[in-house]
Amino acid sequence: MSEKMNFQAEVNKMLNIVVNSLYSEKYIFLRELVSNASDACDKLKYLSLTNPDIAKGNGELKIVLTPDDKNNTLTISDNGIGMNKDDLINHLGTIAKSGTSDFVANMKENGSAADLIGQFGVGFYSAFMVAEKVEIITKKAGEEQAYKWVSNGVDGFEIESAEKSENGTEIKLFLKEEDKNFTDTIYLRHLIRTYSDHISYPIVLNLTEAGEETINSGSALWTRNKGEITQEQYKEFYQHISHNFDEPWLTLHFKAEGSIEYTSLLFIPSSQPYDLFQPDKKQGLKLYVNRVFISDKVEELMPNYLRFVKGIVDSSDLPLNISREMLQQNALIAKIKNGIVGRLLKDLKKRFENYDDYSKFWDNFGIAFKEGIYEDFSNREEIASLSLFSSTKSGEKLTSLDAYIERMQSEQNAIYYITGDDVKVLANNPQLEAFKQKGLEVLLLTDPIDEFWTQTLPNYKGKVIKHISQADVDFSFERKEAKAEEGSLEKLINYMQDLFKDEVGKVESTEKLTSSPVSLTVENGQMSIHLERLMRNHQQQTAFNSTRILEINPYHPLIIKLSESIEDENKKQEIEKISKILLDQAKIAEGEPIKDSSFYVSAISEYILKGF
Repeated sequence: MSEKMNFQAEVNKMLNIVVNSLYSEKYIFLRELVSNASDACDKLKYLSLTNPDIAKGNGELKIVLTPDDKNNTLTISDNGIGMNKDDLINHLGTIAKSGTSDFVANMKENGSAADLIGQFGVGFYSAFMVAEKVEIITKKAGEEQAYKWVSNGVDGFEIESAEKSENGTEIKLFLKEEDKNFTDTIYLRHLIRTYSDHISYPIVLNLTEAGEETINSGSALWTRNKGEITQEQYKEFYQHISHNFDEPWLTLHFKAEGSIEYTSLLFIPSSQPYDLFQPDKKQGLKLYVNRVFISDKVEELMPNYLRFVKGIVDSSDLPLNISREMLQQNALIAKIKNGIVGRLLKDLKKRFENYDDYSKFWDNFGIAFKEGIYEDFSNREEIASLSLFSSTKSGEKLTSLDAYIERMQSEQNAIYYITGDDVKVLANNPQLEAFKQKGLEVLLLTDPIDEFWTQTLPNYKGKVIKHISQADVDFSFERKEAKAEEGSLEKLINYMQDLFKDEVGKVESTEKLTSSPVSLTVENGQMSIHLERLMRNHQQQTAFNSTRILEINPYHPLIIKLSESIEDENKKQEIEKISKILLDQAKIAEGEPIKDSSFYVSAISEYILKGF
């Protein structure tokens, strides 16, 4: 007896998008289903290493396509791991964590559904682009009961017990009339040879009366000589293992020999995946031992800051039956990791010479790559040398640390930086005024990781890396404008100190400001305002709250006017109001919330009206 179930709400929405949107590349479904079948064979092959009986009598692992033009159906079957009832419900009844909202948003932004199917892990559902009904009969290896799953992709699905002699999965697509071309054997041969030729299992075309025909070469691409492989073949392989539809920005194929031998075929995508910053993001490398798939969850094979790299590693020096626990502790894995990282950095350095080309990589992955300065102690300076930053002198282009050093003044011994949330806002921060006046370049850092790598890389090529609040620079220079009288300025400072005792730790005069009346900073050596805000936003309360310092510019006409009026009792109320506005402006410049937004808005409006 069949059991009727509803799709998860997210799946219903997503299926509606897939089925009712226009796709020019409908053949995507075939590559996705064939790739899934290949994965199922991989899993059974790996399980059979430790449990040979699980594949006993199974025969050669293969994928079979059976077109039926009379009944307008196409069947894709494999004798891989198979599924049980729970697998069918969990894998085909719910969508990956990416969520439909992200899927829809990205589809609207991209305008290309083909680019999104692989990105969002919804390859199976692409079958409904060409099928009005999908029927699955499957039996999990090691289990006795087979199951049948049926759905039209609209109103849920049905599951019931079924009969199947061998393990594996058989997916029958009842094709839409307009998609009858997917029963054409010539077209199917073309699609398989173009997009799935490298799959290591035979892909067999079942021609019924004419028998079976293997239509893929089945060679592991990475085992072939580089000179024999075309760029198109590399691209096809990349798209197969990554389930992406872009072209690789970098392809790195090499064989390491010596104390440990392994072959790597690695790719850096040309577009950023949606899940680059998801905490449970999986590493993108597959581990093989002598062409036998072992795992795609070997976190020790690639550092987290290179999690966007896709590809395979095949080693003959690892034991074929290596377990996940052994992988975590295996010294050879660590050596492979070091070798891979070294080669990747070397190739990135070559591409670094071409700014326009390298900036494409940086725009997509720079924010993740910079994590390596913080995480990878042995390579941090090299990673820093390959990093790009906005600065007060770089204009629209980004700058490297080496380029910054080349522009440094002869007496300058530090690389200065400021952190915040937005480059344009940072570029106008009052704290930069004296640096600009002195001709000192400042890096404008806006990524959260910038707060951390700057603490773990205290110097670069002999130059100290310093936040501008800790700069030991003599900012005094000849100034021709008037300055507040010292005695009245001190009274104004004392007045503000008392007025803002609950909001700032100090009020003091500064030579750092040239055009702004005030600015907000912290004590030297304390946590920056930006870092403190980041920690607050992540609900990390800290006992190391920085001491706020309100710096006032004694040369600014407004500060001079306030100091001149500080003892005038008739102007006390006005001085208080203006002082509060100044503190609010200093907070806004630092991205900090103000105490009373309604006061600030009404006060500013009042002074604007007075100006008319």
